[in-house]
Amino acid sequence: MAEALPVLMIIDDDPLITDTLHFVLSKHFEVCVADSREQAKSLLRQLDNPPALALVDLGLPPMQHKPDEGFKMIGELLAHSANIKIHVLSGQSDDENVKHALALGALDFIPKPCDADRLQELLVNSLKVQSVELTEKPEEDENGGIIGESLPLKTLITQIRQFADSPFPVLVEGESGSGKERTAANFHHFSKRAKHPYLSINCAAISPMLAESIMFGHAKGAFTGANNSNSGYFEDVGEGTLFLDEIGELPLEMQAKLLRVLENGEYTRVGETKVRKSKARIVAATNRDLRAEVREGNFRADLYHRLSVFAVKVPPLRDLGDDSLILLDHFNSFYARETGQKAFKLNEKAKKRWTVYHFPGNVRELRNIIIRLIAKYAGQTVDEKQLDAEFDLSRQSEVETGGAAAPLVESGDLSSYALQHLQNQANVNLDQVLKQWEKAYVDAAMRTTHGNLSQAAKLLGINRTTLYSRIQLQEK
Repeated sequence: MAEALPVLMIIDDDPLITDTLHFVLSKHFEVCVADSREQAKSLLRQLDNPPALALVDLGLPPMQHKPDEGFKMIGELLAHSANIKIHVLSGQSDDENVKHALALGALDFIPKPCDADRLQELLVNSLKVQSVELTEKPEEDENGGIIGESLPLKTLITQIRQFADSPFPVLVEGESGSGKERTAANFHHFSKRAKHPYLSINCAAISPMLAESIMFGHAKGAFTGANNSNSGYFEDVGEGTLFLDEIGELPLEMQAKLLRVLENGEYTRVGETKVRKSKARIVAATNRDLRAEVREGNFRADLYHRLSVFAVKVPPLRDLGDDSLILLDHFNSFYARETGQKAFKLNEKAKKRWTVYHFPGNVRELRNIIIRLIAKYAGQTVDEKQLDAEFDLSRQSEVETGGAAAPLVESGDLSSYALQHLQNQANVNLDQVLKQWEKAYVDAAMRTTHGNLSQAAKLLGINRTTLYSRIQLQEK
């Protein structure tokens, strides 16, 4: 029996490109194609397993002239599978778009037009990296693969060990790429349940129509295609730990059914009346602000309170100080060793740049930067300029100032800035100036939250509806 080919998803609305790539790459990959975010999300839910690789165009409908849809697609693919290797293949290859796509979690950016042989080589190499990562065994480390010496990480490790044996649910919160999945796994690893199964459901990856069957199982004939009875995750996990990733994506109807299990341990298979009991421990994770989702009516308040009996926050990498250097040494050695290449070095200026960069994509971004640096500079010393080429510096000031006006005014005095503006430009239109400032803050908030409207609204101190209305007005 022939070995199954790795699945490659191509997301591009140009049929000439997708047809050509399908023809060229189908010898080495099982290729599936989508021409929009919505079609890609639908296709992802139909696949038995997440794709190993993805090629994403930034200019997707309905806004082909902007990169926004492509940026959102990167986040949604990683929410679907943290292990997927994403390559951006786009004509919108200006430096800012390249850096932001990589900061969001793409492994590489390939400008159009591309050489097919070179593209195939990049895809094959990223499969090797993926295979290397899957050989990692963080559970063998005393801290379960959580690497660092900073106080926030030590606090997180203490919380994990403290809550590990509790039967109550845990809610793991944190930014994309910060390590929520590993944190969740450690609640199981350090508990007495470690000898029982640890199963994971990605709530963003399952079809709403099949969510109940996947979680609770179904009886034979319960729906079209149910030719046999099947157990669900709650049954299969037994007394182990069930990890519900991207819990904020769970449909409201399923939230009510999940709440019932958390309250009394009871559930029924689809198409059955027999009540079954669950002894599983629930760990959930999200990069959304569930409190904001509750206020917006997208998440049940009672479920949120039940899930967050114990809530732990995985700190972003920018809050971990010199841990970024510890991670640099660790992953530089790991990828060099596992790929048979020589590690690179940073010179002193580059090392200082590394320590002040804020890594908006967190540990995932840090790892991808190291992978690219090893590929480009194996066994060499990397200087400041070479390192800056890998950083998304255009958004650095937004993170440093927390959205304050300091980047525009060196002294921090807005009055001085206004005075200079009035002196240098006649007939200033105040309404236009205010609109420009508002647009800048809205853009910064949306970039900082990777397009999450609710989180952006919270950053700006307004409600979600108001923010949406202002965005609509700005686009007119």
